[in-house]
Amino acid sequence: MQTFLSAGWARALIALVVVGLAGWAWWSMQPEGSIKGIASGNGRVEAVEIDIATKTGGRVRDILAGEGDFVGAGDELARMDTAVLEAQRREAQARLQQARMGIETAQSQVTQRQAEKQAAEALIAQRRAELDAAQRRLARSEELAGKDAVPISKLDDDRAAFQAARAAVAAAQAQAAAAQGAIG
Repeated sequence: MQTFLSAGWARALIALVVVGLAGWAWWSMQPEGSIKGIASGNGRVEAVEIDIATKTGGRVRDILAGEGDFVGAGDELARMDTAVLEAQRREAQARLQQARMGIETAQSQVTQRQAEKQAAEALIAQRRAELDAAQRRLARSEELAGKDAVPISKLDDDRAAFQAARAAVAAAQAQAAAAQGAIG
């Protein structure tokens, strides 16, 4: 029985060697690249290198594409650390808000100066009316003083009131001019 097993093993071994040699012969006779999807040949492949840059300098926080990765237009390759840019943006927004507040302040000052100008113009009208009244009183006093119907002291008082009214008109006009100058 042992010779039968030895002969069986020997036959199996011979069959295995024959099948292996036949497979090797078949494989070696196949042309290169005959496997579907695999191409072979001699040549040189040149990669296209493109330099990239950011509009502003800074530190790179994350690199999203590795060396040799295929990338397309618009693909995100890296993320920048934007802490400095965010701080600059907040600072610019604060300056913008400050400028807006400055505009509001200037506008309210212009409104206030316009009100002051209107008040000065009203004061001019009032002082002119007072000047007209003082001028009429002075004219009456001078006429009556020529007839000795009014004491000289009354004439002097009316002259002083006329001069004061004229000075008050000049002061009101100067105040109106100053208010106009403050408006611009």
